[in-house]
Amino acid sequence: MSALFNFQSLLLVLLLLICTSAYAHYVFPGIMDRNRDGVFGIFWKCARIGERLSPYVSICCVAMAISMMASS
Repeated sequence: MSALFNFQSLLLVLLLLICTSAYAHYVFPGIMDRNRDGVFGIFWKCARIGERLSPYVSICCVAMAISMMASS
């Protein structure tokens, strides 16, 4: 089953995208800041979400981990 058709998997993919983009922006800020527009602008926007809403993102990651443990 694709992640697009399973809501929990879609949320997991979005959380991983946000966390990975925030980490990549921390490690390579010049590359991320150059690509604010276009297709790669999605990663820049996800990095901003991860940086500004980090307490909420971390709570969502813990909640997803608990729900994944409970479902398996």
